[in-house]
Amino acid sequence: MIRAGIIGGAGFTGGELIRILLQHPDVQLCFAQSRSQQGRRFHEVHPDLLGESDLNFTAEINTSVDLIFLCTEYGKSAKILEESNFPDAVKIIDLSQDFRLEGKSHFPFIYGLPEVNREKIKKAKYIANPGCFATAIQLALLPLAAAGILRDEVHVSAITGSTGAGVLADTTTHFSWRSSNVSIYKPFHHQHLAEIGQTLKQLQTSWNQPLRMLPFRGNFTRGIFAAVYMKMDKALGELVELYNNYYAAHPFVLLSDRNPALKQVLNTNKCVLYLEKQNDLLLIISIIDNLVKGASGQAVQNMNIMFGLEETRGLHFKAQVF
Repeated sequence: MIRAGIIGGAGFTGGELIRILLQHPDVQLCFAQSRSQQGRRFHEVHPDLLGESDLNFTAEINTSVDLIFLCTEYGKSAKILEESNFPDAVKIIDLSQDFRLEGKSHFPFIYGLPEVNREKIKKAKYIANPGCFATAIQLALLPLAAAGILRDEVHVSAITGSTGAGVLADTTTHFSWRSSNVSIYKPFHHQHLAEIGQTLKQLQTSWNQPLRMLPFRGNFTRGIFAAVYMKMDKALGELVELYNNYYAAHPFVLLSDRNPALKQVLNTNKCVLYLEKQNDLLLIISIIDNLVKGASGQAVQNMNIMFGLEETRGLHFKAQVF
């Protein structure tokens, strides 16, 4: 059994991670830390966990584990690693954005996108889990970059649910603002663009075109729907074959022959892709659950790879279609 702990278990990603790990057949969840919720039972903070565990949140960090997940705010993960005396044998998976970009830390973090770095993840001690928007957009583009055929600027319109903004309410996350409402934020300069560019350059060193992104806030709770488009001179049939071949060995990325809907992936670790050509424009639709494949599910997928388990272990979930 993998003995695991969570630092920052009271938020959306922490709660989702607790749910997944409690059901994982090869994991013993030893603790979930939260200073703001210390002493409270898991189900007092995450009501859907009633009957699932008798554990309480703790303010202490137990270092006698095999793996620690960091579900903390930006900037806090780096501070925790600097200040905590973790034994050498403890592996770390960080779900914040502190370590996603190369050269930002002396800790040897590997970017945890299995569809690119699976072999590196197998040998890694430190994993930087990708961002949710970054996951959806990269999975839309990886086969093109790997084939070296990204030659023009890429445009993205992507919408995310309110859970993507974190558990603490502010003006744009509470119900009365989000309901029946849509808005754009951080146009063309979203923080996930850097990690997307980093991965595309890893696969296609010659690519130097702009990646232009319009992120939308949606009036729903979870999920990301990304529409990615660019000029492309390849025929649709050739591109479909390219995508099927690239993702043949990656169990969570699926190519649909029909225009997909977001509910197909909610509560799952899947990414569903759909390709369409209009004249010289290629449209790629990419949909994920921002809390699962975009965060906690992908973290568990990385854990499985690090510990030599089947990649899909503990991640077979039913979509919430109705």
